[in-house]
Amino acid sequence: MRFGRIATPEGMTFAVIDDEGTTAKQIKGTPFTEPEYTGKEWALEDVRLLAPMLPSKVVAIGRNYADHVAEVFKQSAEHLPPTLFIKPPTAVIGPEAAIKIPDFATRVEFEGELALVIGTPCKNVKAEDWKSVVRGVTIVNDVSSRDLQFADGQWARAKGIDTFCPLGPWIETDLDKFDFDDLPIKAHLTHDGVTETKQDSNSNQMIWKLGKIIEFITASYTLLPGDVICTGSPAGTAEMVPGDVIEVEVEGIGSLRNPVERA
Repeated sequence: MRFGRIATPEGMTFAVIDDEGTTAKQIKGTPFTEPEYTGKEWALEDVRLLAPMLPSKVVAIGRNYADHVAEVFKQSAEHLPPTLFIKPPTAVIGPEAAIKIPDFATRVEFEGELALVIGTPCKNVKAEDWKSVVRGVTIVNDVSSRDLQFADGQWARAKGIDTFCPLGPWIETDLDKFDFDDLPIKAHLTHDGVTETKQDSNSNQMIWKLGKIIEFITASYTLLPGDVICTGSPAGTAEMVPGDVIEVEVEGIGSLRNPVERA
């Protein structure tokens, strides 16, 4: 099942999106229980998809793909614990919303990633129990100001700027349909009207698997329904500039597309 958050002529609401991605059926409340339909529905082309959730926090994992670590950091991270950082809720935007680059960020890159959406309050979760606390999966773009990341010595400002966390297009709740150890992840950058596939990798490059990520995070943080976990980005990240369009694709979920503008 796919849950989305949409803007309609009547306001914002949660909805179930059909498998073809053509219809949105309104539900009562939030996506954390079995859906109760109101009877209202819209063609998806007549509404606007928003970020599927407004989390209390976005917890992200850095240096979790072997190919990306070798590419950016010129080292192996397989012997290191995950690098954790938090992106603020104000960084979250939805599909087709603009990523806005401020003047003080001089090299901004996309990072296409699989994201987990937490479905129940949880703490100290064991790795083997990770699916019991996850409501579903979605796509995230961990937009990063690479110049600030290396200049600051920590990642909060570089990755937490307003609009630097595109999320969507919806939450896919059927976890069993995925092979999370073999999941293709791609990112396509359009620059000057030419589209090029920049990221073309696979979750088999992931150093810390999903269960271990949740176990590691919940040892320190209580996670709440709607919280988002960014699971790391594979190789192929590249610079974006105003006028570009970036589209992240995760097999079985869909794609997340955002234009890039100057703030």
